[in-house]
Amino acid sequence: MNTQGHILVVDDNRLNRMKLAHSLQQEGHRSAAAENGRQALDMIRAEPFDVVLLDIVMPEMDGYQVLEQMKGDSRLRDIPVIVISALDDMESILRCIEMGAADYLPKPFDVGLLRARLNASLANKRLRDIELEYLEQVNRVMQAAAAVETGDFQCDSLDSVATRDDALGQLARVFQNMARQVYAREQSLRQQVQELQIEIDEVKKARQVAEITETEYFRDLCAKAQRLRQRSAE
Repeated sequence: MNTQGHILVVDDNRLNRMKLAHSLQQEGHRSAAAENGRQALDMIRAEPFDVVLLDIVMPEMDGYQVLEQMKGDSRLRDIPVIVISALDDMESILRCIEMGAADYLPKPFDVGLLRARLNASLANKRLRDIELEYLEQVNRVMQAAAAVETGDFQCDSLDSVATRDDALGQLARVFQNMARQVYAREQSLRQQVQELQIEIDEVKKARQVAEITETEYFRDLCAKAQRLRQRSAE
């Protein structure tokens, strides 16, 4: 599993940001930096990050407030947060973990320990992303089942699910094949109905003509017309 990621470094100290960014670059990660909590939240909401490395003591908005807002936002709560702080008392550590932080490292951080914790968080994030994608695709299949019942199913709505090589992908392909067969039968039935309607219309016209030509009144008109033609010929 690829453990390289896009990491946001949040620290009000420029040297700390540079040191973390250098360590991340050596491990093959992409990184961005924020110098306070408010800027960090703006960046997290603007672009996707795999992990946030978060300081606690910062101006404008501290790390606790960032954690609280991230874990209270359904779009951000699944991003792992590793706190890296000079506060190494047990109360701060417990508070961050209870608020949802994935890990807590004291400053100055150990590069090897950061690598191990970061790789673990990235792996968990990848697994969580796979799980969320799977659940979202299961929901698509459930919606497709409901659409089949109402006649609103669109084959291309399951294209991305049908590419899977597991049971869910097979189920999506079954739905698509079934829908195509139903659509083909409907088209054939419409064609048959259209042709039948044409035949019925022709029969109706023929019957209407017959009903007119077989009346006594019509025969009298024909006889008068014949006599007029004979007189004209004389």
